[in-house]
Amino acid sequence: MSNFKILYTGIVAIALSLATGCTPTTPHDQNTSEAPPATTLPVQATESPSPTVSPTASGQNTLSSLDKQFIKEAAQGGLAEVQLGQLASKRAVSKAVKEYGQRMVQDHTLVNNQIKQLANQKGVTLPTTIGTQNQQVKQRLSKLSGAKFDRQYINQMLQDHQKDISAFEKEAQQGQDTDVKAFAAQTLPTLKEHLQHARSIVNPGTPTSTPTPTTTP
Repeated sequence: MSNFKILYTGIVAIALSLATGCTPTTPHDQNTSEAPPATTLPVQATESPSPTVSPTASGQNTLSSLDKQFIKEAAQGGLAEVQLGQLASKRAVSKAVKEYGQRMVQDHTLVNNQIKQLANQKGVTLPTTIGTQNQQVKQRLSKLSGAKFDRQYINQMLQDHQKDISAFEKEAQQGQDTDVKAFAAQTLPTLKEHLQHARSIVNPGTPTSTPTPTTTP
């Protein structure tokens, strides 16, 4: 019986030692399993600030000062041509001059609408008046009548369109913005037709296709 007790107590001791030896491993495993989740969140936070859309939005407002000046002057000159054309359609006594004034209203109204669309695309604010110099021309012509008005109006159209053609040719060749250059190039034929038309009124015997270098008011 004594040997049995010794064997029994020995088995119990081994069982206790095995039980106490397994318990420390469980909390250690729990600590190692909780560490990884915290490292995954900060990685995506560094990728969020990438504003690639802003440069394209600001790209519309990068016209050179010369391109902006051309658009504004073209718009102001176009407004003046319409107002002077309206004046000619009312005051002119010559049928040719009256019809010329009506054509100026029609053609330059179309060109002015194109300038407005172009200015909106490029973020350019257009003038709303014809300017002091054009206003002085309008006031001077408003005081004339009859053949004197016809002569002075056509002479003014010759001067204006010569200046316009020079400005549009310069922009078409030296402008920096492709859209503004294209507008200038597309409008040039109309301006040249206006100049030839005015010259044919001054010198009815000359064909409209051949420009006359000198004109008498």
